[in-house]
Amino acid sequence: MHKAPGPAPGETERLKDVAKNVRRDILLMCAEAAGGHYMSSFSSVEILVSLFFTELRFDPKNPADPGRDRFVLSKGHAAPALYAVMAESGYFPREELKTLRKCGSRLQGHPVMSRLPGLNSSSGSLGQGISTAVGIALAGKMDKKDYRTYVLLGDGECQEGLVWEAAMAAAHFQLENLVAIVDRNRLQISGTTDQVMSLGDLRAKWHAFGWEVIAADGHDITSMIAALRKARDVRGKPACLIADTVKGRGIPFIENNLKYHTAPLNEDEMAKAMKCLE
Repeated sequence: MHKAPGPAPGETERLKDVAKNVRRDILLMCAEAAGGHYMSSFSSVEILVSLFFTELRFDPKNPADPGRDRFVLSKGHAAPALYAVMAESGYFPREELKTLRKCGSRLQGHPVMSRLPGLNSSSGSLGQGISTAVGIALAGKMDKKDYRTYVLLGDGECQEGLVWEAAMAAAHFQLENLVAIVDRNRLQISGTTDQVMSLGDLRAKWHAFGWEVIAADGHDITSMIAALRKARDVRGKPACLIADTVKGRGIPFIENNLKYHTAPLNEDEMAKAMKCLE
């Protein structure tokens, strides 16, 4: 089973290269599909790379291994990022990324657990992924299993009441085997999170709901690895990592630009974007 306890000397630089490859794959697969949430995917790249390559226990050749750690993508629209990282991790050939959103593909626009081995939950309806993760973590605790459960949420998703019901349950059952990561890019489809429905002090909110709160730079792999290690050591309560990110990170002309939320890039924009990722 894959288990990287932390980056070896020089490993951080290698993971930066992996993140670059993941961004290129996201851009290419969304271009092939003529759509897809590439901006939301870009903001979560370093989060997922850090998690999959330094923290999670899994075996891509045996994706149903009962001892594996579980990951749930609650912000299911960022599926292109998850698929690209899974391909880099060996779950399936990178060539399959070109089938994103195609009829009959295993790589649907939102993750479908019954289609793709390695997924622990279908997701897409915002707020439901963290509820699923709480159930998975609670089952692990009740069964005295040592697997850990990780869930990635969007910050706009935290406007859903369902998120806070799940947060209360996780604290009530003292799920120290659960880690929530919030992709705090401060932007959603119709504006900033402050404009649509202010989240206020998000760190204070999670703390008030009984979680250990850990801050991280979501685009700095070293910062993310350190935060994940801190989360591993939390006892008696779940942990929440608030990862500060930028929507569209990696391509300056689309960063924080709502025009590109899902709109396909034209030929000139695509060439410019690929040059940014060289």
